[in-house]
Parts: sequence; structure tokens; C-alpha cells
Amino acid sequence: MKENHHLTLFRTLLVLLLLSLYNHISAQGLTYATKQPNDFWKNVQFGGGIGLNFSSGYTDVFLAPSAIYNFNHIVALGAGINLNYVDSNNYYSSLIYGISTIVLINPIPEIQFSVGLNESRVNYQEEGFSDYSEDYWDTSLILGAGYRTGNVTIGVGYNVLQNDRYDTDPFVPFVRAYF
Repeated sequence: MKENHHLTLFRTLLVLLLLSLYNHISAQGLTYATKQPNDFWKNVQFGGGIGLNFSSGYTDVFLAPSAIYNFNHIVALGAGINLNYVDSNNYYSSLIYGISTIVLINPIPEIQFSVGLNESRVNYQEEGFSDYSEDYWDTSLILGAGYRTGNVTIGVGYNVLQNDRYDTDPFVPFVRAYF
């Protein structure tokens, strides 16, 4: 039942995005122009996030490369992959990997709103006194807002699909950079 809910939510978001793009394209009307060079790659930006956290007996490594396509100076759509490894000595270790999509909206240059859909596979293993392990899929839909300066945005997101069993906090701070 839960997977059907996520699939329905994803399909609804995809249909809304496609309808909005169709509306934008059809509003331009028919024009006949001379053949111009393809500007696709001029509108693509690469970036993402990287994170390293080390302390006594604790390691957390995060890598999330992604790319976005800027439809105009207001709307961008992107996709990425993510990999996260966490190890806490003699307590637990976790490997998380997955894919993500993101829609970025910049109503003014300094403000950025985002909608991100992430699907991740979580491999969790307790160590020491317990041999407990668990593998599961985790879906998150994160609505975010941030302050943008140049190619960098700093902000916070909220996971509206928070699963109390697995997620400790629905708020997700982020630093996002695209070049």
C-alpha cells in the first residue's frame, strides 16, 4: 500500500511537471526561425554535494553528484545519484545509495525553492552485541527554500514523506552548488 502511494505521488508530480512544460511551450506559439545551433549544453550545469565527517570512532562520507538543465533563469530540472557511508565503531555501519530528481525555482536571483524526490536503498548492520541487519528502500520528498548567491545555495528542506521508523528529523539543511 505504501509503495503504491509513493508511485502515485511520483506520477502525479511528473504529470504536473509535463503539463506545465507543455503549457510553457504552447504559449510561445508557432514561429518559423532560421536553423540555430543547439544551445542545450549551454543550459546544463554540473554540481551537487560532498560531505566528510570524522571523529573518534565515527566516519561519515557523502557524495552526491548531479546535473541540472536551466529552462530559463527561473526554472531548472535535474537528476543525480547519491552515496553515503556511515560507520560508528562497534555500534553500526550503513551504506546508502540511490537516485534523485530535483526542480529548482528562482522567483528572484537571491531566493531558491526546490522540490526533490529521492529513492534510496539503505543497508544497515549493527555490530558488537547484536547481529541485527536490515535492508530497505526509503523514499523522501523534500520541499526546500534557500538563499542563493552566485552558484551556491544555502537552505533547509522538509521531508514531507518522513517515516518515523527510519528518519530522525524531517528537516534537512543543505548547501547546493552548480557550475
